[in-house]
Amino acid sequence: MKILVVEDDERLLSVLETGLTEAGFRVDVATGSRSASLKLTIGSYDVVVLDVKLPGRSGLELCDAMRARQDRTPVLFLTAQGTEDDRVEGFARGGDDYLTKPFSFRELVMRIKALGRRPAGWLDDIHRIADLTVDLNSRQVTRADRSIELTTQEWSLFEFLIRNQDRVVGRDEITAYVWDDNHDPYTNLLEVLVWRLRRKIDDGFEPKLIQTIRGSGYRLGLQ
Repeated sequence: MKILVVEDDERLLSVLETGLTEAGFRVDVATGSRSASLKLTIGSYDVVVLDVKLPGRSGLELCDAMRARQDRTPVLFLTAQGTEDDRVEGFARGGDDYLTKPFSFRELVMRIKALGRRPAGWLDDIHRIADLTVDLNSRQVTRADRSIELTTQEWSLFEFLIRNQDRVVGRDEITAYVWDDNHDPYTNLLEVLVWRLRRKIDDGFEPKLIQTIRGSGYRLGLQ
């Protein structure tokens, strides 16, 4: 699961980045609404953890802008403002959850996982296509009752394809999701990763589920 954490307190941001990475998330960070807007424009995230008080545009205004362009990425507001009126406004502005500082880190992790299990609200934990079964929560993958073990990067790619089933996803979309901001988009790492994933998911099975759409990208689905 890939998340964006937007927090102007750089010390807290560093703690969150380290802790959430150790909890198994892929984490991008931003210290203000401008850099967060750019990352949301060029990247794809399962959850956004968003501070309300930010320099320039507030977190509420950033959430407004996301919803205005039909970006339904779940938003968890993380803020020191915890009155009932504050929470009501956060939900009214398009937020999906609200956690008040100081907070339990364990609770934060569980809330992020809960939001990430329902991106855009259309996927169940158990996802099936043909004879393939995927548990998005436990990361267990089986095909024709045969267990398939995936590495962390293979899972990241596969998860992204599942969440975009039957839609052609381009190279830029995939690399923004699977790798961090330091990834070189001009290497052949993506092609190698797709090849490795295809060997595990499709070799020896019919129908083939991972398709290359020449000049456009990749698609997971039935041909």
